[in-house]
Parts: sequence; C-alpha cells; structure tokens
Amino acid sequence: VQLVESGGGLVQAGDSLRLSCLASGRNFNVNVIGWFRQAPGKEREFVAGISWNGRRTTLADFVKGRFTISRDNTKNTVYLEMNSLKPEDTAVYYCAARFSLQGIVASTPPEYNFWGQGTQVTVSS
Repeated sequence: VQLVESGGGLVQAGDSLRLSCLASGRNFNVNVIGWFRQAPGKEREFVAGISWNGRRTTLADFVKGRFTISRDNTKNTVYLEMNSLKPEDTAVYYCAARFSLQGIVASTPPEYNFWGQGTQVTVSS
C-alpha cells in the first residue's frame, strides 16, 4: 500500500483544513487508516483512525469536537476534516495503514505497516 497525503497548508487560528490520504495498491478496503502528527521535538502522536468499512472511528481526546475522519473506498481516500484549528495543532500530519479484517483501530505508530510522507499543517495565532 502506498499512501500520499495532501491538503496541508498555512492557516490562522480558528480556520479549517481538510487533509486527504490517497492510497494505492492492493487491499485498501480492508485496511485501517490512521492519522498521526508530529511536531518539532515531540513524538509522533495518534490523531484519528477509521476501520475499513468506516463504521468504527477513534479520535484522540484533544481533537474531539473539532476533527472528523471519514473514508470513501470508491476513491481509495481517507479524509481528516479539521475545524477550529489551534496553533498547537501545528505539525506534520501522516496517514498510515494497517491490515485488519476486524477493523481494529490501533493508536500507536508501531502497529501500522505503511506510512505516507506527511503534509505540513501550520496554524498561526
């Protein structure tokens, strides 16, 4: 599975962005997709994840009420809708994939097998 993120950019606090994760390769529709982020000097952290059929989603507490995750398997794409952005959301955002027929949304980086190269999100105050 190859993953390509897009949609990042420079925005002001309170603005919105939608990130996309386009997947290619086999078995996309049985992969759990997760979004992670990494700010300078910090560890990579889980943001959101979605099961292969979209029925199970998990959001980190610090984005609940602001971010949503969705997927369109006809387009091999997972979306991360980010609203009410804050300066502390500034980071490189990565999408990652793991094979899971059970649709288990894992929340730690080692549990994911494939990674994109990331897209920068910068939120100014």
